[in-house]
Parts: sequence; structure tokens; C-alpha cells
Amino acid sequence: MATTGRPRQFVLEEALDRAVAVFWRQGYGATTLDDLTTAMGINRPSLYNTFGNKETTFGLAVRRYAETEMAYLADALVLPTARGVAEHYLRGNLLAVTALGKPHGCLTVQGGLAGRTDDQLRVVELLSDYRSGTEARLASRFRAAVAQGDLPRTEQPAELAKYLFTVATGLAVQASAGTTRRQLKPVVKRALTAFP
Repeated sequence: MATTGRPRQFVLEEALDRAVAVFWRQGYGATTLDDLTTAMGINRPSLYNTFGNKETTFGLAVRRYAETEMAYLADALVLPTARGVAEHYLRGNLLAVTALGKPHGCLTVQGGLAGRTDDQLRVVELLSDYRSGTEARLASRFRAAVAQGDLPRTEQPAELAKYLFTVATGLAVQASAGTTRRQLKPVVKRALTAFP
């Protein structure tokens, strides 16, 4: 059976990983279509046909980033204790935001900080929704920990999740500014004192 069109000459995941790297390093606003097509090894028609415009490519890149660079979150959420969840989440975050050979910081924090145009504002909203979703997942896990007796009944799961997420965000911001992993390890240790 004959097929129509030319076959793809690139691997989708590899091209998307390259887009992640560009957006992570430069942010959404500073990234041009030429930056993306060069890094991804494709031409503009292939970008548009496969990934959509710059904004939709960014959304796919954020999803890919969450699946790969932030896989520690899903791993943390299934651990049996709230303390284990917090420790795995913060230690995983610290490793991710200070990884050698990758931009320091976090794509979901830095990707749209300077949004002004309409499409950048949509990107800022997308990232805000993503961050809110992460915080909600942590809060849900801590509610379960309260119900199981792992956390005291007086604990406020949403507040605890916000605290943990704020520490993780702070680690990312500090790492992007050049603070080393060694310098940030005590922050993780101190933050974990909030968990029994």
C-alpha cells in the first residue's frame, strides 16, 4: 500500500528534548523559531506540521520536561510516608536544578518569567497552571498522610504543600543564579525539619 507524503526524518522525542533544552536555557520570549528549528534539526514546515506553532511547541516541551527532568515528583508521591515524599521530592529537585551539562534552574519556573506579549501571557498562565497542579498533587498526598495518621490531624496539607513547593522553587531560582548543589544541600536538610 502506498503512503502519502515524505517520511519523517527525525525522532519526535529527540527533537522535543532539543526544544526543551532551548526553552530551558533561553526562556520562551528569547527563543526564536530559528533557534528551535536549528536545535531540533528540522525545518519550519516540519515544526508546524508536527509540533504546531512556537506556543504549542513550548507546551509540548513543558510536558516532556515534566516527564523526564521532573520524574522524581511521580516517584516521590508513591512513597509510604509524608517525610519520604518530601525528602525524595526536594532531593530530586536539587539534583535536577543543578545537573551538570544542563541549564541550572527549572524550565517551569524560568520559562515565562518575562512575559509581556499576548502569547507570552498565555505561556505564563500555562506555567502557572502547571505549578498549581504540582502543588495540588502534593497537597492531595499530604491529605492522605493525615488520614492515614502519618501526619498529625492538626497539619494543614495545602499549607505544607505550598511550603514544600516554595522551597523547591527557591532552590531552582538559587541554582539559576549560580548557587551550587553543595551550598543548597543545607536548605533541603533544614526544610525537612517540617516533617516528622
